[in-house]
Amino acid sequence: MQELIQNLKDRAGLTEEQAIQAIDTVKDFVKSKLPAAIAGNVDVWFAGFGASAPKPKADEDFLD
Repeated sequence: MQELIQNLKDRAGLTEEQAIQAIDTVKDFVKSKLPAAIAGNVDVWFAGFGASAPKPKADEDFLD
């Protein structure tokens, strides 16, 4: 996930806080567009972002 944050900082000129907020916004948007049965997986994919994001097992965060 740190790589995504760094990309947002480098390519979009965002601060770290802005990059994290952008990721959280995208996460919430994606969740709102998915069926409830799948939407919960988005929290695992974006682990560590947002107040309600559960912590995944080490091998579950596919973005790192």
